[in-house]
Amino acid sequence: MNITRRGTLALGAAGLVIRPALAAGWPDRPVRIIVPFAAGGPADGLARMLGEYFSPKLGQPVVVENRAGAGGLIGTAAAAQANDGHTLLFGSISMTIAPHLQPNPVGYDVVRDFVPLGLVGSTPFLAVVPASSPIRDIKGLIEAAKARPGAVSAANSGYGTLSHLTAELFSQRTGAPIESVVYRGEGVLMPDLLNGNIGMGFLTLSSLLPHIRAGKVRALAVAGPERLAELPDIPTLAEAGVPGMEVDGWQALFAPSGTPREGVERMGALLAEAMDDPAVRERIAGFGVLPGTRDRASFAALFPEEFRRWGEIAKARGLRAQ
Repeated sequence: MNITRRGTLALGAAGLVIRPALAAGWPDRPVRIIVPFAAGGPADGLARMLGEYFSPKLGQPVVVENRAGAGGLIGTAAAAQANDGHTLLFGSISMTIAPHLQPNPVGYDVVRDFVPLGLVGSTPFLAVVPASSPIRDIKGLIEAAKARPGAVSAANSGYGTLSHLTAELFSQRTGAPIESVVYRGEGVLMPDLLNGNIGMGFLTLSSLLPHIRAGKVRALAVAGPERLAELPDIPTLAEAGVPGMEVDGWQALFAPSGTPREGVERMGALLAEAMDDPAVRERIAGFGVLPGTRDRASFAALFPEEFRRWGEIAKARGLRAQ
């Protein structure tokens, strides 16, 4: 009996020593961050910047791997299927949109298969019209669209992008029949917007701000929860009479659901530490992105709601990948 008890105590003591050692041992190999977009863009730059921040603190290399294609589906699937416990995903709001547009299942469930580690940044969207447009505000935009159905066209940066879905959401909420026109990127559509060949668009602050300041584009409203410091006089859509239109082009870090708990907690804490660092926030702003303000718990609550909302919009508007 005494032998058994001594053995139990010895094992218990060993467990007390071993468990913290195991927790402190993550990561025990290089950490990979999958970016589901091509190298050279803001997402890629932000992921590499975070990798530089994380690596010395983790004591391991942090490698960024670009897996572009299919609107982010390829890279997201690769991260969801990773089983090494050392893979992360630099995701964006597109991961809550793209699966709803596919005719067949994508092979993963973003809500079930990923753990949000925290928000990194946000890309504000604005409703704009060419400077030559007679439309002066959101009320005028809705009235013009309803007066001549199909006459007001909205440029977007690609089928199924947040730019596209925001216009669809606006049409649904207001009943204004706005015709979506698909382009391959904001740079491609901008000449048509500036020249007045397209009626309006929901586009990013970073691409619009120089043209707004030059008087070539008129901003009608911010498609977000609050006004922007860069354009303090421009109301939000809610202030302009269209509630429920809070759109945030967020970018965030995720761990596959099979990641060890100590890895999830350590990376969540490190990301929170990074987001509190003024130098990191300054570098995020350098990519034309607003540094994230939501804490991890708030973003984790938002994530499934985003997936639900965009699924409802895609279904209601009959959207399918082309």
